[in-house]
Amino acid sequence: MLAGLASTIPAAAAVAVEPARLYITTELLAPSSMMEGGRVVGIATDKVREAMRRSGVDYRIEVLPWKRAYHAALTRGDACVYSTTRTPEREALFKWVGPTDIAQWVMLGRADRKLRLRSLADARGLRIGTYNGDAREAWLRSRGFTLDSTSNDLSNLNKLMAGRIDLWAASMRSDSNVLARFGYQKQVVPLLVFNEIGVYLACNRAVPDELIGRLNGAFADMARDGTGRRIERSYEGWEPAPGPAGPRGRPEF
Repeated sequence: MLAGLASTIPAAAAVAVEPARLYITTELLAPSSMMEGGRVVGIATDKVREAMRRSGVDYRIEVLPWKRAYHAALTRGDACVYSTTRTPEREALFKWVGPTDIAQWVMLGRADRKLRLRSLADARGLRIGTYNGDAREAWLRSRGFTLDSTSNDLSNLNKLMAGRIDLWAASMRSDSNVLARFGYQKQVVPLLVFNEIGVYLACNRAVPDELIGRLNGAFADMARDGTGRRIERSYEGWEPAPGPAGPRGRPEF
């Protein structure tokens, strides 16, 4: 019996020291996450990879449509998803790591229409293009705005230019120049920043608190030592592939 017990100790010890492994999902959302040479890169991606490295966490990243990526983190005990907007409605659904970035929610409109929005109240009665399943859509819908939802956020650009919607509720980094990069800076203009909010790596509630703490500690260290800002600067010269979306994914407006 003792011999049999002894034979189980190495196996139990091996399980105890096995490194944590996470299944991480994201969508193609340049410049936060895009494909280059068969590998996922981007501002948020590089920050997540660095946090995993510093925390000694094994992981794999898979690119999926947003709804599937989000659903995986809700239902798999080893899963996390980025870049996820942290809203009060989502707070209890996940354990949060980050932020990976700060996003501005912006109402975009056609320059030739010369719309003026002094506040969000001025958008009432206008048709707003949103992205199905996105936090902006849920936020605006809960406040009674008139929405026209799509399963592909970039199609809102075509709908805006065709006059099928009046406004596009987009997410932009504060230093974004993506409208100019895609040649729309004279056709599409920001009219109102209506919210500023953090985006995070959102992990399933089953991910251990100790691991979440290590990852948040890594993000805090990256902010203190300048690594996060260095990653952001490394993408300042990023240029999208030709076309509205290109193989790297839809642009993060």
